[in-house]
Amino acid sequence: MSAPAGWEIVIGLETHAQLTTASKIFSGSSTAFGAAPNTQASAVDLALPGTLPVLNRGAVERAIRFGLAIGATIAERSVFARKNYFYPDLPKGYQISQYERPVVSGGSIAIVVDGTQKRVRLTRAHLEEDAGKSLHDAIEGMTGIDLNRAGTPLLEIVSEPDMRSSAEAIAYAKALHELVQWIGICDGNMQEGSFRCDANVSVRRPGAPLGTRCEIKNLNSFRFMERAIEFEVRRQVELIEDGGTVIQETRLFDPDRGETRSMRTKEDAQDYRYFPDPDLLPLEIAPAWIDEVRASMPELQEAKRTRYESAHALSPYTAALLIESRAKAALFETALAAGLDARLAANWITGELAAVVNERGADFSRLPVEAGEFLKLLSRIADGTVSGKAAKGVLAAMAAGEGGADEIIEKRGLRQVSDAGALEAAIDAVLAAQPKLVADWKAGKEKAFNALVGQVMKATAGKANPAQAGEILRRKLG
Repeated sequence: MSAPAGWEIVIGLETHAQLTTASKIFSGSSTAFGAAPNTQASAVDLALPGTLPVLNRGAVERAIRFGLAIGATIAERSVFARKNYFYPDLPKGYQISQYERPVVSGGSIAIVVDGTQKRVRLTRAHLEEDAGKSLHDAIEGMTGIDLNRAGTPLLEIVSEPDMRSSAEAIAYAKALHELVQWIGICDGNMQEGSFRCDANVSVRRPGAPLGTRCEIKNLNSFRFMERAIEFEVRRQVELIEDGGTVIQETRLFDPDRGETRSMRTKEDAQDYRYFPDPDLLPLEIAPAWIDEVRASMPELQEAKRTRYESAHALSPYTAALLIESRAKAALFETALAAGLDARLAANWITGELAAVVNERGADFSRLPVEAGEFLKLLSRIADGTVSGKAAKGVLAAMAAGEGGADEIIEKRGLRQVSDAGALEAAIDAVLAAQPKLVADWKAGKEKAFNALVGQVMKATAGKANPAQAGEILRRKLG
């Protein structure tokens, strides 16, 4: 959505990424999803008297990893604070977060919209604990509280208000979603709440000061985010043009009605009465720890994409598809290590295999075929055992559980005829039976050659190696 005439859209995103630690940020309770309510809440999570928080080192390591990935400044000393507010699912009456001195400051993420690259600046990323969850029973008219999520480690990632359209906001959210999964700090599962976005939206006349923003909370799909932002922009513009005033507030998106609705007046920082948590010492990160994390970092997406383009002559589009996930890139690297042609492997991974993965609702971390068998199929294409067209059927059969590549090729009789003697005999027979096509080709009609290749394929029941047959045919035609 572009801005309405005479208006500019201003968007910033706050994203909560649940970190992939096995235990919570300040207790040893499990973070596994799907447990029965209140079975993963310890005395610390419940804020029972006398309990004290102990910081999870793994959560800090993941914050450092993120800071390195975005080129940010990692604070040698940061402080945890108490953010005070009262919700039924917040056991302590405050949330342990970071305010004035976050662990990560600055950095940026590159996005591409309509072929144009742009960098979105990040303000900060800080560690905090999640709250619990209120469960509403409309039939019984009651609300229950599940504290399993209370204390789950989050990295809240705050962007600058650099985005000027819903398309830019979606591109940024998707790039961030890919990055946190790539570096292994978040599983990115939006359905389970592991990756949640809040959109701060305002409008202004071009060149004017920033307008009053409204925050749209807990957008758990990119499609909902796009619809929510576009509705909110229209609402604010219409309100101002009708003589009204935008109120700073928190809003929720109703996907059924396609609109945002007011939830509560938006608080400012002073309303939360932040102060340093007296139960937690300042967090100190030594340079040696940062160097240790840096040494364990995977090659980042942009560096890998650039290498694929330069070292293997892949198009920017194909290279970008390969780096959508580490699992997909790892499969490509394995294919290269096996000696397969880079373009053959890239085209099949991003094309036919990706289609099968999508059809079956899987992903590249849990392929519907064995990776080794898929690579074997590619090697059979490369050595001429099976044609590319036939290989598509073999891949589908592999995904259906019919067996391995070689087994299916033999069972279905798909092995190509590559024996030069057998091909020459078939070609001689075709040339003798098709004098008109031969005459047309000699008269300069290139289409006649393709027709002759088709006759050879027909004579061999589609089993002739097309490239080899074409080579022999041209030689015999002189």
